[in-house]
Amino acid sequence: MEQIAHMPSVQRAGKIKSQPQDPLRKAAQDLEATFLTEMLKSAGLGETSETMGGGAGEDQFSSFLVRAQAEQITKAGGIGLAESLYHALKKAQDND
Repeated sequence: MEQIAHMPSVQRAGKIKSQPQDPLRKAAQDLEATFLTEMLKSAGLGETSETMGGGAGEDQFSSFLVRAQAEQITKAGGIGLAESLYHALKKAQDND
């Protein structure tokens, strides 16, 4: 079994090195997260309930929660929009 110190993606301190992300993939994921944010808002996620509402603070910060949830959905694979966008952008870039 190979020791962790010799694995290329792991530093000696045990932290995983973050690999630089392709800017096209990042843009596609950001767009999917934005799309999902709007879809979740339309579905009513983040709205305060009438009986147990958290007041003005909850109303103000609920958009951050919805955005964070949309980003996590995208990181987990999302709905496939980011992947489709990435391939379309990559193809357009390669044709130039």
